Amino acid sequence: MSRKAEKLVLNAFIYPGGHHEAAWRHPDSEPHRVTDIRLYQDIARKAEAAKLDAIFFADAPVLDANIRYAARHRLEPITMLAALAAVTEKIGFIATASTTYYEPYNLARLFASVDHISGGRVGWNIVTTSADAAAGNFNLQKHPPHADRYRQAIEFVDVVTKLWDSWEDDAIVADKESGLFAETDRIHPVNHDGEFYRVRGALNVPRSPQGRPVYVQAGSSEEGRGFAAHYAEAIFTAHQTLESARSFYSDIKRRVAATGRNPAHVKILPGISPFIASTEADARKLEASFNDLIQPAFSLGQLQRITGIDLSSADLDQPLPQEAVEATRAQANSSRHQLVLDVIDRENPTIRQLLHRLAGGRGHKVISGTPEQVADWIETWFREGAADGFNIMPPWLNGGFDLFVDEVVPILKQRGLFREDYEGDTLRDHYGLPRPDNIYVAREPQKERA
Repeated sequence: MSRKAEKLVLNAFIYPGGHHEAAWRHPDSEPHRVTDIRLYQDIARKAEAAKLDAIFFADAPVLDANIRYAARHRLEPITMLAALAAVTEKIGFIATASTTYYEPYNLARLFASVDHISGGRVGWNIVTTSADAAAGNFNLQKHPPHADRYRQAIEFVDVVTKLWDSWEDDAIVADKESGLFAETDRIHPVNHDGEFYRVRGALNVPRSPQGRPVYVQAGSSEEGRGFAAHYAEAIFTAHQTLESARSFYSDIKRRVAATGRNPAHVKILPGISPFIASTEADARKLEASFNDLIQPAFSLGQLQRITGIDLSSADLDQPLPQEAVEATRAQANSSRHQLVLDVIDRENPTIRQLLHRLAGGRGHKVISGTPEQVADWIETWFREGAADGFNIMPPWLNGGFDLFVDEVVPILKQRGLFREDYEGDTLRDHYGLPRPDNIYVAREPQKERA
């Protein structure tokens, strides 16, 4: 299929209150509804009416230390998926869950259940958790090192895959006349013994409608890219420039092909946070109105968490201290850290300007413009081989989400870039992904089927 004939993937990435760190302070925001499931059900229905592919929820098993200045509490996302699936029919849902702080059997059972409840519309955003403070919530003395977390993640995904495939598709016979309910030779204990896990299995939930949930991954470090090449079917990523996005896109597609997988079956989806208005000047004013509401103590804390640079006593209207930037450069072991350093090198901003650049999307691209300009930007990145689609990150709820769905999506449809209607029922259908073979059937000689 030519690039011209392909369609964009569009997810709505919903963050508590909105993605701008000061969203909760905006007059149009409703921060008291962060834990109101009806808010998310309304968003889900509207996103489905617009034919979006999926709604995505981030998560972390720890309360953000900066809750003093921002809405950073949230509902547990897997639980939310069941409530959202009940009021929709087609749209997909993706929830984040940590391989560091879950057990494989519990997580496999939770996701298999919501995949059944939704009729096959679920994806798992696989993370290893970067927050050191999470360890104290799970009876650990310290957070595992980066490399150890990725080794653990590889084994975790292997175990979960075995559990999701532990039932063959035709294991349930339910023959009332003979009294045979299930063919037990088609249900496989996983009998896994590894470095991190020992799991007997089989799962107590049959194989789900789409075989198994879609595997999504969000790390862009060297370890993250290697992990994604082997496992991910969709990749969430952050880029500030077309050149950076194209480089990442080509690198991931090359790595995927090197593993023997089809690169077309891995969707690369950068995040974008759009401020939309009838004129570009008004859109920039809208963004500025949010930036005027930031709490510097929160913003500086976020910057220090990413880069390690402590600027709490610095003059915000001066450039970043060069010695501090150089000192942290050698410690840039995360993709988000490197992204911030790239912004500093490229733009030489004052501290305040850098805080404003990061306030809207934590390193994801922030766009201010008319609906046509936002659509132009999306089309350019798509046509230029920088993305298969995008995670749309509304700056605030519900207004930022409504503007994109009402004003930008119709333009993308008019240009033939986005679907007019769903062509399938599952998230795999929406992404154009095949239903995976069962690993036990593929590895064993085919049995005689009665």
